[in-house]
Amino acid sequence: MPAFPRIRLDRNELSGAFGDIGTDLPLLIGMIVACGLDPASTLVMFGAMQVGTGLWYGLPVPVQPLKAMAALMIAQQLPSATLYGAGLSIGVLMLALTLTGSLEWLVRVIPKAVIRGVQFGLGLSLATVASRNYILSDAVPGYILAGVSFIIVILFLGNRKFPPALLVILLGVVYAIAFKLNLVAIGQGVGLTLPRINVVTWNDVTTGLLVLALPQIALSISNSVVATKQTLKDLFPDSNVGVRKIGITYSLMNLVNPWFSGVPTCHGAGGLAGHYSFGARTGGSVVIYGSMYLALGLFFSGSFSETVKVFPLPMLGVILLFESLALMMFIKDIAQERNDLFIALLVALACMALPNGYVIGLVAGTGVHYLARSAWVARVRARLQ
Repeated sequence: MPAFPRIRLDRNELSGAFGDIGTDLPLLIGMIVACGLDPASTLVMFGAMQVGTGLWYGLPVPVQPLKAMAALMIAQQLPSATLYGAGLSIGVLMLALTLTGSLEWLVRVIPKAVIRGVQFGLGLSLATVASRNYILSDAVPGYILAGVSFIIVILFLGNRKFPPALLVILLGVVYAIAFKLNLVAIGQGVGLTLPRINVVTWNDVTTGLLVLALPQIALSISNSVVATKQTLKDLFPDSNVGVRKIGITYSLMNLVNPWFSGVPTCHGAGGLAGHYSFGARTGGSVVIYGSMYLALGLFFSGSFSETVKVFPLPMLGVILLFESLALMMFIKDIAQERNDLFIALLVALACMALPNGYVIGLVAGTGVHYLARSAWVARVRARLQ
């Protein structure tokens, strides 16, 4: 018998369910608006992947849009066919890496200091987005909302009786009703809408592979696989979730999503840390979170642009900020090791500041780690001393 229930549906799981919304929702909205994706298909498939993952893992292992792909889609306003082709191609790539054992080999050779650097760098990136793009988005009323939300989280973080995300979300809903929402427009858009079937062509796959999948794969290996596995080990030492399982679910999601007009998805260390920080301890939080997207897609996609205003950006920014802090805190276990801390910070800076920084940080950090421990470096150091 497991030491913890696989699925629990209570107030703490409900609070934890919103621990990653600050990352996911803006990316989904951005792709729907910039690239003309079908809102119902996007939201329903994203929700279905969440529910399936929560039930499969029995842990707060949420699903996220593939960030590099999402950023490129929004920035370049690429056609949806390219996105769906990229999703299918990266699903095949990850499945090949998993079944051949290459993924497990990569995880074995990447040192812990590098993983901590990836986690810290991702945390820095998320904190930058939260502070610059979200918290400052609504002028004075938004600043007040963000400030009150921040105080609520500080006061109630870790409180199992009054989980903070529930209070913050409630505050955001009240703010949205007062300043943002047109309830009449939302009501007029209510109706059942199902995902669209999509046919992926060979041209979509090859174009998506070159334009989106290759820039994404390094981030996926570092964050979706390596950092997620380590974060699971940090938070749930007895869970025993291996790289192979993570690689399989990553692959299957992206082999299914494109045929139903769903965006490519992955797992992520940040989402896991966010769900845990706000109270989640089982897969129940992910099931609840996914059910929210299913409901939005199935019944409210006709008024999508109005409905999503129920989650104001300043509030999402505060949630994202605490998600980022939870990720950066993992560096504490190597803080006393000078060489490891140096490597971790080097990797973090590369991840945050450089184009393709995750692959550069991963490769450079691993190289520095093994070089620093080589006999040749030891001899050089001895002579210099």
